[in-house]
Amino acid sequence: MSSQPPDGPTPGDPGRPEEQWEALLRSMLGADAEEAMRQLRERGLDPAALAGGSGMAADPQLMNHVIAQVQRMLSTSGDGPVNTEVAHDVARQVAVAEGDPSLTAAQDRAATQALSVAELWLDAVTELPPSGGRARAWSRSEWVEATLPAWSALAAPVAASVADALATVMRDQLPEGMADGGLPGLPPEMAQSMPGLGALGGAIDPAQMMRSLGSAVFGMQIGQAAGTLSREVFGATDIGLPLLTENSTVLLPTNVDAFAEGLDAPVEEVRHFLALREAAHARLFTHVGWLRGHLLGLVEAYARGITIDIESLESQLTDIDLTDTDAIQRALSGGVFGLQNTEEQKATLLRLETTLALVEGWVDEVTAVAALPHLPHAVALREMIRRRRAAGGPAEHTFSTLVGLELRPRRSRDAAALWALIAAQGGGPARDAVWDHPDLLPGTVDLDDPAGYSGRRAESDAEHADVDRALAEILGEAPGDGSASESTSEGGEPPDGEGTADGDR
Repeated sequence: MSSQPPDGPTPGDPGRPEEQWEALLRSMLGADAEEAMRQLRERGLDPAALAGGSGMAADPQLMNHVIAQVQRMLSTSGDGPVNTEVAHDVARQVAVAEGDPSLTAAQDRAATQALSVAELWLDAVTELPPSGGRARAWSRSEWVEATLPAWSALAAPVAASVADALATVMRDQLPEGMADGGLPGLPPEMAQSMPGLGALGGAIDPAQMMRSLGSAVFGMQIGQAAGTLSREVFGATDIGLPLLTENSTVLLPTNVDAFAEGLDAPVEEVRHFLALREAAHARLFTHVGWLRGHLLGLVEAYARGITIDIESLESQLTDIDLTDTDAIQRALSGGVFGLQNTEEQKATLLRLETTLALVEGWVDEVTAVAALPHLPHAVALREMIRRRRAAGGPAEHTFSTLVGLELRPRRSRDAAALWALIAAQGGGPARDAVWDHPDLLPGTVDLDDPAGYSGRRAESDAEHADVDRALAEILGEAPGDGSASESTSEGGEPPDGEGTADGDR
């Protein structure tokens, strides 16, 4: 028998790559290294491949590279409470899970032509002009790329609250010794030969590590939601919120064609009807200058007010393995955090749901009026879309998961009925003029009783006129001769409805 030592490290040698890698996983993520390896492999980091090279033990630089990858996976540097890299990777994977073929020239041409025709049909029924943006045909992956920044921003306030709560609750579940900032069980030889461990060693902050884990899990959740939506949406506005920063109208031909399968209406009609909805949304978001900020501001105000029930969270997460990101994600998705709405939040939520219903109702009504002369199946398609929303589609689920917002599809029908009544009484211009200022928007009372809207509006206008007359008397001005009720004179005040009269209310 040869007296020469065997080639490479022997089993159990701390210099063996597998043992090095397992020790690193144990120190960072607990004793269940195999489970950690599975989770890392799902994130695109293959432990076997990384540890498989026999040169790892002799190459500290390689191991430092591994550590940098682990740091990158857990890091949210510059991203705040949402790990946008994780969100992006998951969203792209989910988007293509059921196939995402490249669009053909014929698909691109059919989609952009439908969007162009939709603008012509809408010109005949609304005074709001076209958005002016480019008509586009997108694949699912392109939709993800364009809308993911908006999803991350919408979810960030909730993600911050969740990450803080996760850090508080899980601090006691860290491996022994880790709460003091150490990495127990790491072979001294490994630490000495790999300076890169310093970034994961004595300076580690358990609370920050938990926030990073929460950020990564929330990124997975956002990615899952955005990727799922990309397989079901027809354009960029299905969710009811402005997700794009540029003025564009978009159709996803793959999803449009899939939706049209099994319907009695020809795919061309379906495409034109969905193009009308997309173009109508775009007109509203582009030319009602206050609407975008109003909607996003309400979402942010609601989300920032969210508080986490720590006791409920702790009881639900007691038996969850920190290495099992799937379990943590299920906990987040299942609403185990016990989000409690304050009275202020309830009021904000009601305003948000009402505004979203008014947007959806206006689009529903205007689209139906524009489609009726051109599409034989317009009525059936309108009802199909309504039922799809009422069944709780991807939009409702995504809001509920990411922002804690439950939409009320019933309100959309009520809003459409209200818009139709306003148009019947005053014409299309009167219907569209309601968007001139947020103070003019109907409220929940108007959705409950559309028939009484005009009477309540007239009463409100009369009250404003009384205030104007009272101001004119105080200022010593007769009605019609000063700035209190007419255009601004030299040194005068702006009229009601301009300047600060309505804007500051």
